[in-house]
Amino acid sequence: MNPAHLRAFWQVAKAGGFSRAAAGARVSQPTLSAQVKALETRYGTPLFVRQGRAIRLTPAGRRLLDVAERFFALADEAEAAIAGTAGPTRLFLTVAADGPAPALAVLKAMRADRPDLGFSLSVGNSEDVARRLLAYEADVGILAKAIADPRLTLVPLKRDRLVAFAPSGHALAKRKRLRLAEAAAGPVILRERGSVTRERFEAALAAAGLPLGPAVEGATREGGAEAVAAGFGLGLVFESEFGPDPRFAKLGFADADLDVGEYIACLADRRGQPALAAFFDTARAVFPSD
Repeated sequence: MNPAHLRAFWQVAKAGGFSRAAAGARVSQPTLSAQVKALETRYGTPLFVRQGRAIRLTPAGRRLLDVAERFFALADEAEAAIAGTAGPTRLFLTVAADGPAPALAVLKAMRADRPDLGFSLSVGNSEDVARRLLAYEADVGILAKAIADPRLTLVPLKRDRLVAFAPSGHALAKRKRLRLAEAAAGPVILRERGSVTRERFEAALAAAGLPLGPAVEGATREGGAEAVAAGFGLGLVFESEFGPDPRFAKLGFADADLDVGEYIACLADRRGQPALAAFFDTARAVFPSD
């Protein structure tokens, strides 16, 4: 196997696209495309499914990516051993998270020590984060759901809690706190199914024996915020994700503690890779346990 072709495949798979990989590797996109195509032709096996500008790995591509990860991790360790250094000579991470803030805080801290750090960040709900990890579409994830899967390693990162928010001119805005029954009475903007934000709210209502009133269902994080701003109902968000926005007022729950846990996750058999170990170590430093 041509090592240059394998590296081209690895770079594209890690970056999640040919154009991003080319920019990160500082080579032309046609060069990377030709090298990946040569690898596929040589073995008669497609490695990517191309859907416009989007790509996803085929089953053969996922298997090869696992091997390529180990191959280049060992190559980095060999280079570091010869050079007398204590870590890899390059660092690129594909991160999936259910919210951008914690992941960016960790990546910012990592870049302070490793200015050469490159990364891509995708944001979705916790189930999407787990799916991307299991499909080798992400190296490491941050999610608010303790998914029980022996293929994944999960480490507690921090605690968070669910809060509501309303337009700044809303009647509740001046109170700062509301009762769970008031939120249940609606209207309320609910995230898509699979979202921990929605699951935690619905679990709290069930525990309190409260029925859910009028609701707008299936909103994304951004769409939900715009629906709240337009006056369609109260929004729900993790407190750490409630950023400064003069359109909204944050409302805590006076009679319920809707706490949640955040976890770092990766494939169990990749936990010892230097780049992932660096992410886990940095995360613990950025979010020290209570």
